[in-house]
Amino acid sequence: MKKSRRHALGQHFLASSAVLRKIVVVIDPRPTDVIVEIGAGRGILTAALAETAGRVVAIEKDDRLVPGLTRDMPPNVEVVHADILTVDLCELRRRTGVPALRVVGNIPYSISSPLLFRVLDDRELFSDCVFLLQKEVAERVTSGPGSKSYAPLGILLQNEFEARVAFRVAPGSFSPPPKVQSALLTLRRRPAPLRAGAADAPFRAFLKAAFAERRKMLWKNLARRSTPAALAAAYAVHGIARNVRAEELSADILFALFAALGS
Repeated sequence: MKKSRRHALGQHFLASSAVLRKIVVVIDPRPTDVIVEIGAGRGILTAALAETAGRVVAIEKDDRLVPGLTRDMPPNVEVVHADILTVDLCELRRRTGVPALRVVGNIPYSISSPLLFRVLDDRELFSDCVFLLQKEVAERVTSGPGSKSYAPLGILLQNEFEARVAFRVAPGSFSPPPKVQSALLTLRRRPAPLRAGAADAPFRAFLKAAFAERRKMLWKNLARRSTPAALAAAYAVHGIARNVRAEELSADILFALFAALGS
């Protein structure tokens, strides 16, 4: 059966006024803010933000929703018909004349990972992000060692942003209701990264290898990149047990291991 356009785009529109109010409180829009909203949809959050934000740039991919947004929004809302994954955010920041953008949105599961990696890549453009996401995605960003949700994406984002789950949102708060729980994720950019260079390609590749097969010991995953002698020396320096898995180690230890292996 052919999917509907809404289903294909993963659209679940926020329908709860109580949840909307809670989201706006977390975002706390100010008159000096330029807020970029991803997936404005029917404009429920857009209109609420526009009440106190200086300017809202509402980005919407679905061409069927753009005319209604353009017609119904107040003058401080700019509606942009575009895909957020291809929008030139650097140019948008330059055009709006602010030192950093604030980005918010109800994010479809299908673009959550690529969007979060884009936030990581373009981190200097943002002051903060507030995203309504599938709960499992939010947990993957905020989890620490020892959790099944602990993953490279979270390690990389937490290095650059203070990440937390503000609250969870039940399926009944959306129309149509999704089959999963959602959560409001906040990312506030740190004045400086916790570990310089941790967002660069070499450490990303190291993390990808370390977590490649989660059920395997870290040693076996890294043996494809390093010699047994180098691994033994690095493990000894940092007091790492031979049978440890990547998900059991803190980001600090993983970065120290990466540095010690010179890879």
